[in-house]
Amino acid sequence: MQIEFSKYQGTGNDFVLIDNRNGIISPDNIKLIEQLCHRRFGIGADGLMLLEDAKGYDFRMRYFNSDGKEASMCGNGGRCIVAFAYHLGIIKNETTFIAVDGEHEAKVEDKNNFVQISLKMINVSGIEKIGDSFFMNTGSPHFVQFIQNHDDFDTYSNGKAIRYNDRFAAEGTNVNFVSFKNNEIQVSTYERGVEDETYSCGTGVVASAISAGAIKNSNSFKINTKGGKLAVHFNKIDSQNINDIWLIGPATKVFSGSLNI
Repeated sequence: MQIEFSKYQGTGNDFVLIDNRNGIISPDNIKLIEQLCHRRFGIGADGLMLLEDAKGYDFRMRYFNSDGKEASMCGNGGRCIVAFAYHLGIIKNETTFIAVDGEHEAKVEDKNNFVQISLKMINVSGIEKIGDSFFMNTGSPHFVQFIQNHDDFDTYSNGKAIRYNDRFAAEGTNVNFVSFKNNEIQVSTYERGVEDETYSCGTGVVASAISAGAIKNSNSFKINTKGGKLAVHFNKIDSQNINDIWLIGPATKVFSGSLNI
């Protein structure tokens, strides 16, 4: 059986995308999804997304980590699947779609084939302060720790230690390290499911911006990641509740192809 796919990346976070409106790929086929994401024996990606039909919405986003298991929301993936739907002609410049964490709105800005997506994220509540760090769910669970700077900082080892500590080992968490530089923040992320540092994590950037906002008393941040620049804007209702959250950044098509499975 032959399938068509596209490869997209959002600030270095890369994904395999498949138009699955015909149901050709079973979401239960963990082995196949893991193989497609494998960087030696497959296409290679941090994750895979299926675009499916959804009543009342433009489409449904289903996201799988590179281990083949269906996962929680991915912000960079959300931007990429919006760009994918735009390139397929399913949507125009605005869309409403459904994902595992609920409804999302998005806007597409296409300037000379440079596509930038503004993605509205779910509201955040129940923010937990743990010492000088924060823990919250921005569509995926995120632990945010502040560091002096990222020079020679080992995100992989430090992130893995927190992800597998007594508090988080059972269900896992993503771990973000944040440093301030001028009026911007630098973010590095260890992602569960990928079990490694990634070039960027959208939901992690959102959690990091909200955490930084608690310290700097700001509701808008420019963020630098290993894979590029993002921006986050939000409205702070109080210390526990955040709404009107927008993640803004590029979504780039890398290539398309087909393969036999």
